[in-house]
Amino acid sequence: MSQPVLTLFTDSNFFSPYALSAFVSLQEKGIVFELETVDLASQENLQEAYTAVSLTRRVPTLIDGEFTLSESSAIDEYLEERFPAPEFASLYPEALQQRAKAREIQAWLRSDLQAIRNERPTDVVFAGLKGGPLTDDGKRAAAKLISAVDHILADGQQNLFSKWCIADTDLALMINRLVINGDAVPEKLKTYANYQWQRKSVQAWISLSQKKE
Repeated sequence: MSQPVLTLFTDSNFFSPYALSAFVSLQEKGIVFELETVDLASQENLQEAYTAVSLTRRVPTLIDGEFTLSESSAIDEYLEERFPAPEFASLYPEALQQRAKAREIQAWLRSDLQAIRNERPTDVVFAGLKGGPLTDDGKRAAAKLISAVDHILADGQQNLFSKWCIADTDLALMINRLVINGDAVPEKLKTYANYQWQRKSVQAWISLSQKKE
C-alpha cells in the first residue's frame, strides 16, 4: 500500500525553528510530503484560507488527509505514532524515561529562554544576521542554557541519548543561535551543535532557507 501524501505548511523564509522540527521529523521518517509556505510578514497566516487549516494560525501545520495539526511538538509526536518503528525511523528514544526527557527538553526550549529567542532570532542562524551584545537578560538565559546542557551532555557525546532524536535538532538550533552569532559558548556545546547541524535532514532545511536569499 502506498503512503499517504502529507502536506506541511512552513514559513516562506524557512526561518521558523518549529517548522524546522516538523520538517526534520518528516525527513527522518522518510515520509512523502508536500511543502506549502505561508508569508508571515504579510500576515498570510491570519487570512481565511490558512485559518481554515490551522487552529493556532501559526506554522508549522500538518495536513494528513482530513486531519490537520499545528504546533511542532504535537506534530513530532503524532508522526512518531502515525508512522511507528521498525518500519519507520524513530524520532524519540525507545526507553520510557529517555522519551520523557526528550519531551521535557522540547517543552523547555519552547517555553523558556525567551531572551535568547528575542536577541538571537533565527535570522542569525539562517541568514547571517549579527546581533549586538547580549543584554543582562540574554546573558542570564545563555548561562541557563549552557549550564543545563553541560549537565546532560558528557564530553564527546554526539547525541543526547544513545541515538539521535528530534530533541537533538531542537537543542542544536537553540545553541546555534549563540554559536553562529559568535557568542561565547563552551567547546563541548559547539561540537555537539555542529555535529547535529550536519545531519542530512537539517541540511535539507538549510538549503531551502538559502534559496530564499
